[in-house]
Amino acid sequence: MPRTVVKFGGSSLASAAQIKKAAAIIRSDEARCFVVVSAPGKRDSTDIKITDLLYRCCDLAVAGLNFDEPLALIRDRFSEIITELGITLDLEAEMETIRAHLSENPQRDYMASRGEYLNAKVISAYLGFGFLDAARCVVFRDNGTFDAEVTNRNLSAALAHATSVVVPGFYGAMNDGTICTFSRGGSDVTGAIVARAVGADLYENWTDVSGMLAADPRIVHNPRSIDYITYQELRELAYMGASVMHEDAVFPVRKVGIPINIRNTNAPADAGTMIVPALPENYTGQRVTGIAGKTGFSSIHVEKSMMNSEVGFGATLLQILASHQIPFEHCPTGIDTISVVVGTDHLAPVRESVVEEISARLHPEIVKVEDNLAMIAVVGEGMVFSKGTAAGIFRAISDAGINIRMIDQGSSEMNIIIGVQEEDYACAINSIYQSVIRTD
Repeated sequence: MPRTVVKFGGSSLASAAQIKKAAAIIRSDEARCFVVVSAPGKRDSTDIKITDLLYRCCDLAVAGLNFDEPLALIRDRFSEIITELGITLDLEAEMETIRAHLSENPQRDYMASRGEYLNAKVISAYLGFGFLDAARCVVFRDNGTFDAEVTNRNLSAALAHATSVVVPGFYGAMNDGTICTFSRGGSDVTGAIVARAVGADLYENWTDVSGMLAADPRIVHNPRSIDYITYQELRELAYMGASVMHEDAVFPVRKVGIPINIRNTNAPADAGTMIVPALPENYTGQRVTGIAGKTGFSSIHVEKSMMNSEVGFGATLLQILASHQIPFEHCPTGIDTISVVVGTDHLAPVRESVVEEISARLHPEIVKVEDNLAMIAVVGEGMVFSKGTAAGIFRAISDAGINIRMIDQGSSEMNIIIGVQEEDYACAINSIYQSVIRTD
């Protein structure tokens, strides 16, 4: 029988009504036998996520202050969900364990994990599924890094004979039992590692949107949805912040070629977005899959005659940045010029010393820093085989009266990075979208 791992996000599980929607989705397909859940999210714009209430409890406890109020809100929220689901489940022992932890030695990761833990208990009881505590199988090393291979072996063994199981997302444990969490949104990662461990045919990630959009809807009005996107395209867009799931969730399933389907809990009939190893052979989709961008960049521009014949020039420049703990984003070059694009927040505290060291070690004719830059990524495997796509992109930006500050194309030719002034950022994205995506 096919196996599907389903993961539901916090907005999909924010209330009993939402949990009932998720349960109906699970029950509608017997292949959906492994369920990964997040903590309950916001029920409305004025609500507070369970995870944020847990963090508040921890912060108060660490400060030696009373944490009864937020802990009571957590207890009441779960009690309300249990009552409205009509199930018999007593979480009082778990709540008392949490209270004892806060009173003795509060740890943020442990507290943050309890939202997923309690919600998985509730949902397993409602579905009649088994419960597997992620702390039993998901392993973090002593330095806090995730151990993918040991985790895969553990989960494969634990789920080998399971028929229907709910696993809390977002956390695992070190060898000594200390709870450790992924970064925010880490339940997506848990879903992916469960999918890999059970050899799933599909990993469905259920959220509150019907898949990925080709551009940011806060910038482009009503952008079209993406039907198919490859793992590599997703990574390129996620790097610029365009994703509806945790970007690290790609790696576990990519290793074994399991497709991901982004679906909408509130619109389960929508097909959503398929994230796949390669586009289907008969797929005649768009040249450009999506556009994404970020602001807050600076460019360090260095000029020196005959730079190209000076062995190690570029390496020394990057070593200088590394010595100041500055990661670089892009590095377009010419024969006598090189520019390194970095995050302004990384550069700002050490700007003067970086410029001074570049001058002292490389003796350039010009070294200058330009701030207030935005980077825009235009991504699509179809660009490789489509003539005139790059010309259309640059023409659209030019027609909008925008000056391009930087161009960088990846070696795979599936992405073009364009730098513009931050004040031109939204206009540039709209212009590109109208030119190369809307008209496809």
